[in-house]
Amino acid sequence: MAAMRACVDIGGTKVAVSLSPADDAPLLARRTEPTAKTGDNDAVAVQILRMIDAACAQQGVDPAAIACVGVSTCGPFELHDGMVELAAPNICGGLSGPSRGLPNQWRTAQLEAPLRRRFARLRVENDGVAALEAERRWGALQGVQHCAYVTWSTGVGVGLCVDGRILRGKNGNAGHAGHSFVVDDDSGAQCGCGNFGDVEALVAGSGVEHRFGQPAAQLMAAAHAGDVAALQTVDALCRIMGRMLYNLVATLDLQRISLGGSVFWHNRDLLLPRLDQELHAHLAPLTSGVELVPAGLGERVGDYAALALLD
Repeated sequence: MAAMRACVDIGGTKVAVSLSPADDAPLLARRTEPTAKTGDNDAVAVQILRMIDAACAQQGVDPAAIACVGVSTCGPFELHDGMVELAAPNICGGLSGPSRGLPNQWRTAQLEAPLRRRFARLRVENDGVAALEAERRWGALQGVQHCAYVTWSTGVGVGLCVDGRILRGKNGNAGHAGHSFVVDDDSGAQCGCGNFGDVEALVAGSGVEHRFGQPAAQLMAAAHAGDVAALQTVDALCRIMGRMLYNLVATLDLQRISLGGSVFWHNRDLLLPRLDQELHAHLAPLTSGVELVPAGLGERVGDYAALALLD
């Protein structure tokens, strides 16, 4: 039987698993489930193993034929005995305590060790890094040497590339600009990481619901419908996100930023002009000519992010 590969995308809201033949054919047997957040702190890894088996059964593939696995996942990461564990604010309830409403007290979620016991060939990367690799290979960042991928979703994540080299950092956490501070905030907005008033707490899907008492999708729908208060809120969110984008450009001298994630993607016509205006309102010698573009892989960027890890 021909070897197959498994592609895993872990977010704070859902886990997606797909299979891919070794010839880069389209992804097969895609399955999604809400991210496991109860039980022992290996629950996400156990969920992934079960979903891979289910995808194999759907395709009539022996699970033993899975030659390698790529995992694109939200972070940050901690390394324990050299293995990645997730210290992800939207998964691990022990980071910020009960105020965020997560149904566990995990400070980390085991990931790499349980998977590596079964799969010898395994690559785990931050989802911003993985999506950046996918966008540089197949999407909107092809041929660009100084670039970033930014996801605006349940959380806010970033992958960074300078001089054609992707940045990872000591624990694979480079790009966690969602946990940076760009404004003074006294609203008490708490991120799942425990920070008060960081970018993710203020603008991410999880943060919007926590701050305003309604899902980000509802807020955006009201803004699309012309609700004045909703539009003012969206403008404020884009000022915060736009300042984060400016800081990335000012720090790394980027050419192009590709944007994805559910909050951005489903509202890109509303958000992109506002983000572009905020970015280019500052220091033209740094920002002139910098492009903000929608992710070339669209809603599938997470799936192809995992695939990009498998070469």
